[in-house]
Amino acid sequence: MLTRVDRPPAGSSQHSAGHLLWLVRTGRATTRAELQRRTGLARSTVGQRLDALRDAGLLHANGVTTSTGGRPPSRLEFNHRHGVVLAADLGATHARLAVFDLAGALLADSVMPLHIGDGPEPVLDWVDGELRIVLRRSGHADDQVRGLGIGVPGPVEFTTGVVHQPPIMPGWDGFPIADSLRRRWNVPVLVDNDANAMAFGEYTSTYPDCPSLVLVKVATGIGAGLVLDGSVYRGIDGGAGDIGHIRVDATSQARCMCGASGCLAALASGAALAERLTAAGIPAASGREFVSRLTEGGPEAAALAREAGQLVGVVLSTVISLVNPQVLVLAGDLAGTQFVTGVREVLYQRALPRATRNLEVVTSALGDRAGVLGLSALVVDSVYSPAEVDQRLELMNALEA
Repeated sequence: MLTRVDRPPAGSSQHSAGHLLWLVRTGRATTRAELQRRTGLARSTVGQRLDALRDAGLLHANGVTTSTGGRPPSRLEFNHRHGVVLAADLGATHARLAVFDLAGALLADSVMPLHIGDGPEPVLDWVDGELRIVLRRSGHADDQVRGLGIGVPGPVEFTTGVVHQPPIMPGWDGFPIADSLRRRWNVPVLVDNDANAMAFGEYTSTYPDCPSLVLVKVATGIGAGLVLDGSVYRGIDGGAGDIGHIRVDATSQARCMCGASGCLAALASGAALAERLTAAGIPAASGREFVSRLTEGGPEAAALAREAGQLVGVVLSTVISLVNPQVLVLAGDLAGTQFVTGVREVLYQRALPRATRNLEVVTSALGDRAGVLGLSALVVDSVYSPAEVDQRLELMNALEA
């Protein structure tokens, strides 16, 4: 896997077997000698830890590395065939479901229409069924699943897997998403905001050495994900990045789904632009239909997309000044040429040069695959964290005793 910001997981012991596996899995050490240098452990202790990891099926040797004299050392590798992870990235109107191996390779996926407003029980029943279909297509069985990640278009309390007051997810407030899916699959389940998942996907796949990345998703709604020093920043209860409900026009009567007027999402989201285009005499029933009109070259749609980009640029000028990221990723259905032009116009005009001189403004490299890739990486990082691995090894030892 790609090497990321060089910071061990919080609370992990640098002498445990789980920590050694983390060093190998993230590419920080690939031989016994490198593990000894990184940890300061004796050769015999490293050997004992590695034997335990091999016996658990988590580690194996694969070939040799270049020798600096004497017998070439064996290359250690995380066993990415130890299982698979499932990912479901749910939007307001469609979903992508996928199966990955533990190295992040896509094994099978599916993109399907979805109406998130149908409520949690019908939607999760559907997700459960579709994930089983995609899993079978990948050639794997239920008992090979090691974890499941699900992204949703609303604020999530990450530690509990519960959505709180999601404006575009009627009926989901307080529903225990993680518990519901955990009962069905009997594996760890992580639930996160879709923009957070996309941001982590872009970070792990495209910008693994970036110390600070901000991703803005503009689709049916508007939200942002922040990855700081290798970790998703979610705020105290999952509300970080919810920029769609920042009020940008105090005089506007445009009502947002959150109940307020003049919010960024009420003026610049795909749903809002579809309404504005329809009011101008060009029917567009949804954000996706607005994008279709935009792709067809309609000047009215182009003007609205550029104006939306300018409004988002107003908010982002504050975000950039506050966070000072290295990379700003513009993603979602609306992140085309006209929208990006509008963002750049206002962003560079309003933010101080000091805040933008090292800023890279890009569009998503992964497109609509960013969410499932991010969810997969989050699940692997959690399930194979040093603490989780150590706990698994202790349980194995207890059962053998």
